[in-house]
Amino acid sequence: MTARDETPEQRHQRLLNRSHKNLRRDVGKAIADYNMIEDGDLVMVCLSGGKDSYTMLDILLSLQKHAPIDFHIKAVNLDQKQPGFPEHVLPQYLSELGVDYHILEQDTYSVVKEKVPEGKTTCGLCSRLRRGSLYTYAREIGASKIALGHHREDIVETLFLNMFFGGTLKAMPPKLLSDDKQNVLIRPLAYCSEQEISRYAKLRDFPIIPCNLCGSQENLQRRNIKEMLKQWDREYPGRVESIFRSICHVAPSQLADPKLYPFSGLKALKEDSSRIDFVNVGLK
Repeated sequence: MTARDETPEQRHQRLLNRSHKNLRRDVGKAIADYNMIEDGDLVMVCLSGGKDSYTMLDILLSLQKHAPIDFHIKAVNLDQKQPGFPEHVLPQYLSELGVDYHILEQDTYSVVKEKVPEGKTTCGLCSRLRRGSLYTYAREIGASKIALGHHREDIVETLFLNMFFGGTLKAMPPKLLSDDKQNVLIRPLAYCSEQEISRYAKLRDFPIIPCNLCGSQENLQRRNIKEMLKQWDREYPGRVESIFRSICHVAPSQLADPKLYPFSGLKALKEDSSRIDFVNVGLK
């Protein structure tokens, strides 16, 4: 059967299978490269209701069935009590999926609205409060890993945000020990493109929950970086992927951080004779 002879259902399934295969390959490679998940791990998968976290959970569940190690998954959503938040969507979806899950209820929305002046972006404080709540719950249940749904473009955007506005060369690592040394964060989608995730989420028809319920807008700086990278990738396809690869192949001696490379101790080798050793330079 050729693609021309396919029914709409057959075409949909073919595209879904291909997208799933691509994502599973990239997630599997990231997990292996960074030893993200080990035998006996309890992985707390953080769900926001967006395309990225749905995809992450879906691929991890698929890998769990065939992995050579035994690990457990607990899906966790933080209900921040935003007005209009559809509380029934995730419990219904996860129950139908048969996944062990927990809805963590914390009214961080009221705290953010109280602390952040009207018109200012709430994303920074909101994310810090959300992170604190999730870290605390992870320790309570004994989770050995916390899985976050950041993908390749998120990581590259963060790299440029830190370069342009923070004066530091850092991004989001695929695996991270939290500042308090109590939690290990993993980003299984680190090698996955946002385009592939969007395609998969659409084909799977996930019940997406919008992220603008609190009325705040996406951080302007991040939005500008995102548009810049999209423009680059349109003009030079593969550029974002190349930038990401550069994060994975760092040469400290070719940068300028004296804490990472002993520049102060560099000295040229001195000849113990005025005679040039032509043998060593291949000119004998």
